Amino acid sequence: CYFLKGQVYLQNVLHLPVAPANRVRLSGVLVPNGSSRSQPSLDTLNKWPKSWPKQCVLLCGFQLWRAGCHLLEEGKQKYIVKNYFYYYLFRFSAALGEEIFYITFLPFTYWNIDHSVSRRMIIVWSIVMYIGQVSKDILKWPRPLSPPVVKLEMRTNAEYGMPSTHAMAATAISFSFLIATTNLYKVRYPFELGLAAAFVFSTLVCLSRLYTGMHTVLDVIGGALISAVLLVLLYPAWDTIDHLLLTSPFCPLFSIVVPLVLCYNYPKLDYYSPTRGDTTTILGAAAGASVGFWLNNQCAASAYKSVQPGFPLITSTVVFVLARSFVGILVVLLTRWLMKNVVLGVLGYRYKFPIRDVEARRRLEVEVPYKFVTYSSVGFTATVIVPLLHELLGLL
Repeated sequence: CYFLKGQVYLQNVLHLPVAPANRVRLSGVLVPNGSSRSQPSLDTLNKWPKSWPKQCVLLCGFQLWRAGCHLLEEGKQKYIVKNYFYYYLFRFSAALGEEIFYITFLPFTYWNIDHSVSRRMIIVWSIVMYIGQVSKDILKWPRPLSPPVVKLEMRTNAEYGMPSTHAMAATAISFSFLIATTNLYKVRYPFELGLAAAFVFSTLVCLSRLYTGMHTVLDVIGGALISAVLLVLLYPAWDTIDHLLLTSPFCPLFSIVVPLVLCYNYPKLDYYSPTRGDTTTILGAAAGASVGFWLNNQCAASAYKSVQPGFPLITSTVVFVLARSFVGILVVLLTRWLMKNVVLGVLGYRYKFPIRDVEARRRLEVEVPYKFVTYSSVGFTATVIVPLLHELLGLL
């Protein structure tokens, strides 16, 4: 209450307007960013409240506003870790919902387990994540206030909280993997073990979002439930979507045009949020992979020898799996680095901005093609270029 009253006085008395286009979200509270700080005029000083309670409210509001700006500029909070086991466990679990996990695990399933498993996971993952990201910016529920919570991640702090897309991704990936591999290995696959692993995986990711202070319990539960409902709705159409993905002549066009249209028509916010860029990254990777799936089927590309989860892996198989993964991830990361620099250079030349200009890279006409082309190249490389390289190296 004091902060709100103080903010009103700051706006009306000290002429510190909060421009809607320049708002920055800090721990669920909107604070002014880049607002006018001109010196108060004589008329302004005459408006200074005469009663001491109002003066106290004004000073308290001003101090809170300054503290918020300082915390915003610092970008992090100071905290003491008392239990390093939980700290590293949940920081690692939180990383299972980040790009580093997607860019390694999803291609791993394509190279070492089975193509059909990878296709189904990528389809579910992209649809679930798009719906989750858009839902955040439509509902506009704030993240938990800080304080009282301590936020261990600041990159996504500008995003809204409901639903938790980490919880959605973890639920979608773990249980779609379970269902796809159970259908593939009906006799050899221990379903109970897979169910327990999927539950533990998704639970750890969900709990990590609470531990890091990025979501409320409702955000996490809502994300997991939405993902489960979408998985149930998509499951009956898996085979149909997979068949069209491999055989339809319109697949490449559909895979590129539809995601691009969705990215360019993403819900607009009053301030910059990384949700649009993250959504473009996901849809771009799925688009590139889909084109790769279709092209491999048209060209009758050589298939990998599927790993049989029910049997102990012999030494030679382990070596092949590690070699495929090492070569594949190395090529994927090199592609990502190369395309980022090339695409950003081309866009910088086209729109006349320096490559290091962060604000320019956040513009719609720059961010969408930059992210989409980069990660569609990553998806295409993982499904087409890397298998060709594996074949040349004798790793199939």
